[in-house]
Amino acid sequence: MARYIGPVCRQCRREATKLYLKGERCHTEKCAIEKRNFPPGQHGKDRKPKIMGYGLQLREKQKTRRIYGLGERQFRNLFEKSARMQGITGENLLSLLERRVDNVIYRMGFGTSRSQSRQLVRHGHILVNGRKVNIPSYVVDNNDTVEVCDKSKKNPTILAARDATAHQPTPNWLDVDRDALRARVIALPKRDELVQIQINEQQIVELYSK
Repeated sequence: MARYIGPVCRQCRREATKLYLKGERCHTEKCAIEKRNFPPGQHGKDRKPKIMGYGLQLREKQKTRRIYGLGERQFRNLFEKSARMQGITGENLLSLLERRVDNVIYRMGFGTSRSQSRQLVRHGHILVNGRKVNIPSYVVDNNDTVEVCDKSKKNPTILAARDATAHQPTPNWLDVDRDALRARVIALPKRDELVQIQINEQQIVELYSK
């Protein structure tokens, strides 16, 4: 699968909002949005595009993809899966995105960014219900337990991320034990609990429904 390996701050500037792709840097004055809040490119300062209709829907989809670090095909497959589920398609999509194990690690505070959390999963540091999971797209379910494996509980990267994210609130659908580096999914995430996510999922549904 194709993976974006370019400068991620460029993506934030393109969407004109913080996507929190670089962890703690996004909370400082070094953040690109704080210094250059205009689209990237030679004529970024001069461009003042008026986005309407399809353009708004496209930008919302691209923004959501970039927040969670998904490729186009992977994101489309997740949308089609959410459309087959019972309930509201847009809310199903957000629930599936939030329950990806790499995002769960990020929400637990054991990675300062989703990309760092994805790397922890890829390198085999994470257990789900006592079994090693090294696939970031794995979707956890209600009552699942997600934890750092025993050999990685003294990993300096994980401990530093835990300390750096101590001030961040924990989602209501996760019961996190920061000392034991463990969390349990106590409920499926609901849309009204995801207030920190500035996403208009209806625009994405309308885009893919054309």
